[in-house]
Amino acid sequence: MDNDSKDMDEFIEYPKAGILSKKINTDSKNEITMFCMKKGTDISEHTTTRNATLFVVEGDGVFNLEGREIRMKPHTLITMKKNAVHSLKAVEDTCFVLTQFQ
Repeated sequence: MDNDSKDMDEFIEYPKAGILSKKINTDSKNEITMFCMKKGTDISEHTTTRNATLFVVEGDGVFNLEGREIRMKPHTLITMKKNAVHSLKAVEDTCFVLTQFQ
């Protein structure tokens, strides 16, 4: 296994509107993506195709996980099982890292 290190601040970039995503790492079993959501942006209800964790880097938002609201504030870690229904909204510019794994 190769080791690698990344400065996450280099990936943070907010769009003028909507969402900007950047793949940080992808292999056959894992995928790590950084998402930067502009204030007021929503991601409608959907499911995840794999187990996942979401780590909030900065911002403020609301994550709805199977009917339960979770505040998206810096350093919040959210875990999701495969096929978990979820949605989110950025109250302020919000950046998070999504890791999907088997």
